[in-house]
Amino acid sequence: MAEQVELFYAPQTRATGVRVLLEELGAPYTLNVLNVKLGENRQPGFLKLNPAGKVPTVRCGDAVVTEQVAIYLYLADLFPERGLTPGLDDPLRGPYLRWFVYVASCFEPALVDRALKREEPPQSMSPYGSFDTVMENMRAQLAGKTFVLGESITALDVLWAMGLRWGMMFGIVPEFDEFKEYTARFFERPAAVKVLQEDQNLAKEQEEAATAAGIA
Repeated sequence: MAEQVELFYAPQTRATGVRVLLEELGAPYTLNVLNVKLGENRQPGFLKLNPAGKVPTVRCGDAVVTEQVAIYLYLADLFPERGLTPGLDDPLRGPYLRWFVYVASCFEPALVDRALKREEPPQSMSPYGSFDTVMENMRAQLAGKTFVLGESITALDVLWAMGLRWGMMFGIVPEFDEFKEYTARFFERPAAVKVLQEDQNLAKEQEEAATAAGIA
């Protein structure tokens, strides 16, 4: 039996997806909620765990894991009985790892450049090639599938669904039918419904706390 997971968390951040994953895994976990508007993620105690002051951060026993993709991989492997991670001898393990890393190395850098209206770097230097290539690659991977790797959900789907939903909400990710249908299916899942509702309520509470403290 795995130890209880402690998730250092702030609403409406990348930590939201990690909490959805924990719910999908049925994992025992506690939330250590930080109000980033009040600078609680910059306090010395938390900076000892994650010097970057970022959420999500996870602690499980003596293990501390930072960086979004590392956390997803760690948690899915920690609870293999839930079936959200292909085994080392499963042919899907390679694509599973590939598309996880793709989010960090291609999808997110491409989104940031597009959101900031920055010129794309030359393809010979770019970590992601081009924005359009990234989107078309992800679109092609979802075509004709229920989930990223086929008909069964994996931890990868939590990351993809959260990222695509966020990108479309802000008008950065193109609203391809494949993206819209995929995210619509995912966000009907009980874990996602529960966490997003509680996330919204917590965000409102933190906003009120920041306003009361004179931080708008």
